[in-house]
Parts: sequence; structure tokens; C-alpha cells
Amino acid sequence: MAVTEMNPYLSQLSTEQVNPASLALDTMPGAEIARLMNRQDQLVAQAVERAVPVIGEAIDAIASRMERGGRLLYIGAGTSGRLGVLDASECPPTFGVSPSLVQGIIAGGDYALRNAVEGAEDNRDMGREDLISCGLSSLDSVVAISASGFAPYCAGALLYAKEVGALAISLVCNENALLSAHADLAIEVPTGAEVLMGSTRLKAGTGTKMVLNMLSTGVMVRTGRVYQNLMVDLSVSNSKLSDRAVRILCHATGLAPSEAAPLLQEAGGSVKAAIVMKVTGVSLSQAEEVLGKAKGWVSAAIGALGVGRS
Repeated sequence: MAVTEMNPYLSQLSTEQVNPASLALDTMPGAEIARLMNRQDQLVAQAVERAVPVIGEAIDAIASRMERGGRLLYIGAGTSGRLGVLDASECPPTFGVSPSLVQGIIAGGDYALRNAVEGAEDNRDMGREDLISCGLSSLDSVVAISASGFAPYCAGALLYAKEVGALAISLVCNENALLSAHADLAIEVPTGAEVLMGSTRLKAGTGTKMVLNMLSTGVMVRTGRVYQNLMVDLSVSNSKLSDRAVRILCHATGLAPSEAAPLLQEAGGSVKAAIVMKVTGVSLSQAEEVLGKAKGWVSAAIGALGVGRS
């Protein structure tokens, strides 16, 4: 790509500044580099903490739409896009949801997960087109992720989201970002200058991942996919997850593993159904029926059968 004149907006971003704490980075031994980075990473949690009120608002807004049939779509370029894809890809095994419910979209497509795609971040039309390809609807929620808060690709996505009536959320690592002006909800996590100047895969990436953890986990909790603090909707797809399902059932019911395993098998591998069966004494078909009426909420299903929370 041809070298252009400096963009005055980008040059003022805190994520693009020189970090005075790491000016001697190239003279440091490994332990000192690690110590410095660890100290800087501790500042990230503080930046995220300041954004907690709007993150909480986003969780509730996304969950409300999802309960009416909407999806959660992360969209971004480069590291930001990869983090969105990562978080989305963990939702099916953790919460037993369809891969279509939470999706990660990266500028340049799947090829960009492992390779740089020149110019993709700067293509505003591509952001719009990628959401059109997903069949974006007014019930969906779009989280546009950009460390700089500048990416035209993300701006195009947010503008289209608002055009169709979807919830438009920006997630950036600078204050007063351009993307924030295009969003219904603006999550700003100013993580500051990087140890390695401009390498936003570092503190900005860490802050972004922390917020994505909150968004996806919070939304799944608020849509009935968690009981107490247990992932009762997990997909049992390997031996580790099968073992975890038994342990979850033990925690929820007080059963010994030798008792929980056959109950889980009787429940067809459904931890939710197994919990309701054990706590209330109903059959599998009855447990499935009451869970359906309770929209998957285990606590509500147990309460509907006249039993207090275990």
C-alpha cells in the first residue's frame, strides 16, 4: 500500500502514542519485559471497569432482542475481528447454541483470520455488504469492534445496522472515537499507549477480549442458559465436556458422580432436564415440557413445579 500523509485523527489516539514506561524496552532482559507488560496490563482492568455501566446496558439490550429471535453479530478487522470470531466460536460448545446465534465477521473473510488483508479495514462498503450477506434484521445486535475507533469498515457496518433498525454497538479502545458517534451504545475502553507503540494486539486486545467475555457470557445468562453459575446448556461433544456435564449435575443436585452419570444418560445428555428431574421428581418428558414453557430457565421451571431453588 502506498504511503500517505499522516491522518491527524489517528495520530492523536492514545493507542498510537509512545509509552514513556517502555522507552528502554530494547535494552530489557526477558523478566523485566514481562514485569513491565504485566504492570501495564493491570491498567486494562481499570479501563474496563469504567465502562461497566454501558456494558451492562448492552448485555440487557442484546438479551432482550435475542429473546425475540435476534442474533448477536460481532464485526471488525484485523485483531479486533479475530477476537470477535474467537468469542463467537466459543458460544456453541459453552452454551449449546446454534453457530448462527452468535457470529463473528472479519473484514476479508476467513482468509483474514490467519493473513493480513490489505485495505479491508478501510473499505466502508464492505462492512455494509458483509451484514447484508448475513441477512441482518431489526431484531439483531451488531457489535463493531475497532481498537482505534476509526475503521471505516466498522463505520459502514454500524450505519447499515441503524438503517435496518438493528441495535448498533461500538467497542473501541479510545475516548470520543469516531465510531461512537455512529452507535446506539458506545463502549469505550481507553487502554492507553502500548508497551510496543501502536501494537494494539496487546493492551487494547486484552481489553477487547475482557469486554467480549462480559457481553457473550452476560447475554447467555440473561437468556436462561445458565443455572446458578453453572453452564447447564453446554454441548457434550468430547470426553472432557462429558465429564464436566456430570460434575455440573453433581454441583446442582448434590448427587454423587455414580448417581449423576446414569441420570444424565436418562435425560438424553441434557443437564437442564436432569436437574429438573432430580429436584422435582418429574419424568424426562415432563421436565422438557416445563423447560419449554419456562423458555429454558431452570430456576423458573423448578419454581413452576412448586419446588424452591436448590
